[in-house]
Amino acid sequence: MLSHRLPREPSTPRIAVWRRLKKLGVAQVADGLVALPADARTREQLEWVAEEVVEHGGDASVWMARPTAHAHGRRLAAAMAAARAQEYVALAEAAVAALDAAPTERRRTLERLRRVRREIARRDFFPPPEREHAARALDDLAEGVADDEAVVATGRVRTERGAVS
Repeated sequence: MLSHRLPREPSTPRIAVWRRLKKLGVAQVADGLVALPADARTREQLEWVAEEVVEHGGDASVWMARPTAHAHGRRLAAAMAAARAQEYVALAEAAVAALDAAPTERRRTLERLRRVRREIARRDFFPPPEREHAARALDDLAEGVADDEAVVATGRVRTERGAVS
C-alpha cells in the first residue's frame, strides 16, 4: 500500500502522481491510500511513486498490508478486475470498429491496440473474462490485416473460408 499526500498547489505534481498510479492499476482504498498486490515489482513501483511525492514536497510511505477480512481483499481484487474489464471492453470495441477501416488504417490500429493490450496486461493482476474477448477481437483484426497483405501481395482476395478468388 502507498499512503501519500501532496500539497494542493501546484497541481501539476498531484496530476502526475495520479496518472502514474492509474497507469500502475492501483486500487483506491481511501483518499491518499492505494494498494497493489504484493510482489517485488509492485513494491518497487510504489516506492518510486513515494520518492516522487516526497521530491514534490509531499509525504509518502509504502506499507505491506493484509486485509483482516477476506471480503475486503476480494472487494479490492474485484474493483481492480472491473477496471481492467472496462479497458478490455474498450480495446475489443476499437478492434471491431477497425475492421471497417481502410487497410493502412487497420494496420496502424492493430499495432496501436497491441501496445494498449500490453499496457493493460501489465496492470492486470486479476484477469477478467473480458480479457479473452479482447484477445479474440485483436486476433480477428490481425487476420483482417493479414488478408489485406495477401491481397496486396497476390492481387487476389481470400473469402471467409480461406478460399482464394
